[in-house]
Amino acid sequence: MFSPARLGLLALTLLATGVSAQTIYRHVDANGKISFSDKAPNAAAQPVLQANLPPNLASADLPYELRQVTQRYPVTLYTQDDCAPCETGRTLLRTRGVPFNERTVKSTADGQALEQLSGQRSLPLLTIGAQQVRGFSENEWSQYLDAAGYPKSSQLPASFANPPAAPMVAQQESKPAAPAEAPAPAAAAPAPRVDGPTPSNPAGITF
Repeated sequence: MFSPARLGLLALTLLATGVSAQTIYRHVDANGKISFSDKAPNAAAQPVLQANLPPNLASADLPYELRQVTQRYPVTLYTQDDCAPCETGRTLLRTRGVPFNERTVKSTADGQALEQLSGQRSLPLLTIGAQQVRGFSENEWSQYLDAAGYPKSSQLPASFANPPAAPMVAQQESKPAAPAEAPAPAAAAPAPRVDGPTPSNPAGITF
């Protein structure tokens, strides 16, 4: 027989064990929006294949299974300069062989776009499909990548390279100023009016 105190301790131990072994599930709603949760999906919650890969990954020579995962759950990494966690997160994705787009935050417009996307301006930010993972944690990122179905080790061909990083807000190219138009020629001054008879108008008639 266990005492009540010992039974309580055993229950806490089992609870802690269950939390540490928590499983993450993928959910897809009726509109095709993908999210992750510790709640088991219902029978209708099946992955929905998106129509296309991101444009700059569409032509990449990816293995079939990896292409399927990338179609369902495209990965985007949001970073900024002089950000050690950003570099660590980037290294994890590359080591694991996860194809990803990178968006940089450098300008005020980039910061505003990031805040509109995530509700804050802290970096790095990782998105896997519709799921947002704020800040870097190797365990957390690995759990979500595992749940999405990304392989644990790289399966990318040796020739593969992720697209170059691009700003969140595209920079608009400045247009050259239009050449100044030449001033219009001044209108000729009207001939002065002469009243009275002239050699060409001996009668001096005016209208």
